[in-house]
Amino acid sequence: MLSCTLNIRIGKWCMARLQGLTKWLTPGIGVKRWLLLTLFGVLLTAAGLAYAVLLLLNVHLVEGLVSFTEWMLVVAVIILGLDIVGIAIFKLSHSILAPYRKNQQGRVIDVVYAHNVRQKGLKVVAIGGGTGLPSVLRGLKPFTSNITAVVTVADDGGSSGRLRRELGVLPPGDLRNNIAALADDESLMTHLFQYRFNSGDLGGHAFGNLFISALAGVTGSIETALVETERVLNIQGRVLPATLDDVNLVATVQVDGSPPRKIVIQGESDITKAGGRIEQIGLNPPDVQGYAESIQAILDADIVVIGPGSLYTSILPNLLVKDVAEAMRATSAYKIYVCNVATQPGETDDFNVADHVLALEQHIGRGMFQVVLANNAYPILNAGSNTRYVQPAPAHHEILRRYEVRYTDLTDPDQPWRHDPQKLAQAILKLGEVEREGSGKLTLTEV
Repeated sequence: MLSCTLNIRIGKWCMARLQGLTKWLTPGIGVKRWLLLTLFGVLLTAAGLAYAVLLLLNVHLVEGLVSFTEWMLVVAVIILGLDIVGIAIFKLSHSILAPYRKNQQGRVIDVVYAHNVRQKGLKVVAIGGGTGLPSVLRGLKPFTSNITAVVTVADDGGSSGRLRRELGVLPPGDLRNNIAALADDESLMTHLFQYRFNSGDLGGHAFGNLFISALAGVTGSIETALVETERVLNIQGRVLPATLDDVNLVATVQVDGSPPRKIVIQGESDITKAGGRIEQIGLNPPDVQGYAESIQAILDADIVVIGPGSLYTSILPNLLVKDVAEAMRATSAYKIYVCNVATQPGETDDFNVADHVLALEQHIGRGMFQVVLANNAYPILNAGSNTRYVQPAPAHHEILRRYEVRYTDLTDPDQPWRHDPQKLAQAILKLGEVEREGSGKLTLTEV
């Protein structure tokens, strides 16, 4: 019985190999001709080399001396054979690789070179959410494919909130935005992923949110859905949730009045609508478990970037996950906090750089990062009337004794209240380079 089962398995294995070979020999796929041409080139080169050996041994059967013409003929045969082999291998490689690079632009060598450069890049983890974190990802993806975005899943508003309430899935909005940031900006699939319906029952929903939610239902888990989504968009890196638990934000807000009063607000989308000053923010439930792969990515990272993004509703929800905070303290990575370019109404009105840092310390303690990267350019062009730039920390402020604070121009020329991805990436990479070289502290404006 055992022998019969073994014979059946061997037979199936042989049939599978035979079917694979048959596919390679299918007419029209552009493989057989180049394989045969390669074989012909190899045989021609081998014949030339063999005849050259005979000439060197002076065993020519017709003449005793070797003429110059014979040597030229031998060399010509060898060169022709090598040329044929080179052309055939190039064509064969092009035929085999074509299905895998149809979405890649440029010459093969450029695509391969860029791929290898990114593969050897730094291991970077970026923590946050909203519209700020994608700036980091867009800026860094040309330099490394070892990027992990750890994203908040506490959103309960808009399309994400509706899907969360109706389908019971993790809110996909921040996950979608960061996946799109790591994809090809010019790809039709990326534009489709970000497309938002304007009317009907689907009005307000982004296609990517629906796609991720549907895929989570098909596969049975958001983790598998994210992996498959990243494969579809062929992204450089990966996007992971901070936690897989169903979590909400709870904030204590002081609102104006006579007298001023404190109120407790639950739900991320309602916090900034209160119109007061956020004094404290937390998670409900408070003891959610960090996602294991996110934790491991932080521990393995060379650089961890915190932000930019909404301080209370995008950045802190990640760091308030206990496992994430513990990983941040345990990792040997160089940790950079990127302060916002502009204040955010309802969250950080009138905040300067020091106020942002103190708010982080209030919630997660000191020493979570080594350096603060902040903007020091305040353009008027394209800024509009509502932009309020985050001002530098006051001279001799206490945070300057605890952290290195690096200032540089980080503004986007078209939307100066946001970070320019290229400027931000260059500043982060320069900070990482200085740290690796151990060249000591820079002045506040040397980034």
